[in-house]
Amino acid sequence: MKRTAILFSLGAIGAASAIFASAGAQALQKHDSNAPVNFSADRIEVQDRADRVVVSGNVVVTQAGMTLNAARMTVAYRQTPGNSTGNSGAGVEIDRIDASGNVVVTKGNETARGNVAIYDLNRRLITMLGNVALTQGANRLTGGRLVMDLNSGLSTVDGRSGGGASGVSGGSGGRVSGTFTVPQRKD
Repeated sequence: MKRTAILFSLGAIGAASAIFASAGAQALQKHDSNAPVNFSADRIEVQDRADRVVVSGNVVVTQAGMTLNAARMTVAYRQTPGNSTGNSGAGVEIDRIDASGNVVVTKGNETARGNVAIYDLNRRLITMLGNVALTQGANRLTGGRLVMDLNSGLSTVDGRSGGGASGVSGGSGGRVSGTFTVPQRKD
């Protein structure tokens, strides 16, 4: 049972600090990824032989004013050998986090939505697929796919919906569209 708690805690921490980044570059710059992570869900299943944890049913993860909501979250991990100090216990390293089912990430007045969010921790890439919508106050940007490269800081929104991934649809007709407010000048 202790191992299950450790795996899930690591998964929740990875999910929070990783997928939260998809809310936008400005939120990421100010987000405290070292803050405590709180989570709740209807069910957690540790699939030890498959090296993954599946959290399902009204998944809610919060950290430092950011919230991730999804129907399901899967955390893929791998066992690492014990350390050189004589501790024979294996550690856990998270490789990938997938959230699916109306994924919504919010912080303040910023929101990122999509059908699916994938965080590849090794490549440091966050991808949101299907009906992607980014909002900041009255500003809105929609497309089929958002890719954030955490190494370069480059974010791209395009009209592609993900190449036929299960449960993923574009919703924007293969194009990116947006509405941006213009500051009003007093004459």
